[in-house]
Amino acid sequence: MIHQTADCLANVPESTNIWQFCVVLPGAQIGENCNICSHCFIENDVKIGDHVTIKCGVQIWDGIELEDNVMIGSNVTFTNDRFPRSGNKDWTMLRTHICKGATLGAGSTLLPGITIGEGAMIGAGSVVTKDVPAGELWLGNPARFVKKIDH
Repeated sequence: MIHQTADCLANVPESTNIWQFCVVLPGAQIGENCNICSHCFIENDVKIGDHVTIKCGVQIWDGIELEDNVMIGSNVTFTNDRFPRSGNKDWTMLRTHICKGATLGAGSTLLPGITIGEGAMIGAGSVVTKDVPAGELWLGNPARFVKKIDH
């Protein structure tokens, strides 16, 4: 289902829902059974796996990959440029990789070029500045290890 107010230019499986006021650029790859909530923006060089939930107000920039079963909380902020400047034609895109089953809490911010490991969880409002290993809970600003997560 693609809501009538969404501007979806990519090929999207019928099992995926894209809600109100979303923009999905034509190069984006989106998997099966995803739920992309209202007011989201998805650029071209983006890969989204199967069974991914993206809550309201999230922008997925070029260079972001979300594997299967990832949960992105509302207003999560991704970045893809470590030193952004307006009009800089020589900027370097850094890729961010969110591994299978990871959760990013609402309002968390991820600096570019990091990997969030399989099954990891980032607490709401945290600022992630470096890679997070699989199966760990990280919180704070900057985000720090809290504990291992039992599945």
